[in-house]
Amino acid sequence: MTSETLPPPTGMDRWRRERQCLENELGERITLDALTGPNGLTDREAWQDDAGAPTGWLIAQRKGGHRHSADDVLTAWYALQVSPPVRQHLDLGTGIGTVGLLTLWGMGSEARLTCVEAQEISYRLLQTNLDFNGLRGRVDCSLGDLRDLALNRKFPLVTGSPPYFPLGTGVLPQDSQKAHARFELRGDVGDYAKAARSHLDVGGWFVLCFPSPQKQRALAEIASAGLRVTRLRDVIPRETLPPLFTLFACQHPQDFNGETEVEKPFIVRTAGGRISEEMTGVRQGFGFSGGESHREIVFEPDAPASNHLRRDRIDQGATVVDQNQPFSFDAG
Repeated sequence: MTSETLPPPTGMDRWRRERQCLENELGERITLDALTGPNGLTDREAWQDDAGAPTGWLIAQRKGGHRHSADDVLTAWYALQVSPPVRQHLDLGTGIGTVGLLTLWGMGSEARLTCVEAQEISYRLLQTNLDFNGLRGRVDCSLGDLRDLALNRKFPLVTGSPPYFPLGTGVLPQDSQKAHARFELRGDVGDYAKAARSHLDVGGWFVLCFPSPQKQRALAEIASAGLRVTRLRDVIPRETLPPLFTLFACQHPQDFNGETEVEKPFIVRTAGGRISEEMTGVRQGFGFSGGESHREIVFEPDAPASNHLRRDRIDQGATVVDQNQPFSFDAG
């Protein structure tokens, strides 16, 4: 059989071929990682991530770039907790698609996503993640700055994971994707809140995450944008450690005029290092089986707390939070 008569690749063969194309195009290693688990799939067999584990949706991401982490997962989960089922939602600064696609998974097969991303490298990977998961028909994406976003419609749900840090508060990574994802080079939490307010329907929800040590700053910026925080929840990486980031659920003032509900903290791991029952439930909601994930969320076990925050660092699927180190990022 000649190459001209070979059938087109399907399933994982298509993903592997696309990975090779991306690596040739970008000149760097690309990993294929699980975004969702295989439970609930009805139209095909499960795929496999680079760890060999069964998956539902995969994401292609740069091994040396900004990577999917626990704050993405829990932002999408929180959005699904506070919002009723919706047919349309908007994700701001979508990156390679993680928060938006996880929310889309949770909203069901009839839901559609609209998203905007400014970085060309992230937008390029987003295209792969849409096409090769078969989601192109359900997602409207655009390349552009969310501060300039002016869609002629409103959404019942808006999500976002803003960059965490102002310029001058840490070492700026040399890698542009990392730098823009982590530092406020193109808008801050207030800009996300303003874009959300402009596109949020009456009765709708805006859900975001932001570092717990900067909670008051986020509350002030959200209020300045004209929204109110209805409820919030701190996320603790491991019992005995301080909160790492906070989840915020916001609405228009006409939809909420009470006191903000401060929910009990969400604990990712027990003091003994096991994944918590609540985190197991989150994973199950995204199609994974119970127990430990094949993409481990690992925290330094006995690092004392400090006044500095080091955001999640991903290395081959491991999220490492070391609170014994001064705030810095890998410069590469």
